[in-house]
Amino acid sequence: MILQKFKITINATPEKVWKILWNDSTYRKWTTVFAEGSFAETDWQEGSKVLFLGPEGRGMVSRIKRNIPNERMTIEHLGVVEGGIENFESKEANQWAGATEDYTLESVDEGTLLRVEMETIEEYKNFFEETWPKALEKVKELAEKSL
Repeated sequence: MILQKFKITINATPEKVWKILWNDSTYRKWTTVFAEGSFAETDWQEGSKVLFLGPEGRGMVSRIKRNIPNERMTIEHLGVVEGGIENFESKEANQWAGATEDYTLESVDEGTLLRVEMETIEEYKNFFEETWPKALEKVKELAEKSL
């Protein structure tokens, strides 16, 4: 696994940034950078299952490992979703099993420092290096425009 780190400062409170990250309508807006039509099926509660999906029914099956509201969300990937079916056995599923995404929000003078650390596999390293900064800019835009 490769650990990738991204960060951005947003002129909004941690509470506002948190809502932008995990509210269904805004989640769909900022994650479109990764795949048009992306969405998540979950209640975002610690221990809950998450299906990260695209409109074609492909994506990841994960769980919320940690949820400290307005401070930290850690997601652990467990497998993949193919054609709407959860798969924990395929080569791709096994490559992702145990990988985490960690979102940390810290109050700073300028507003909120949002840090994202994620474990990925080699074939997605460049994709995430290109898309995460765009996704964070979208989170910033959404949070700051509605102040």
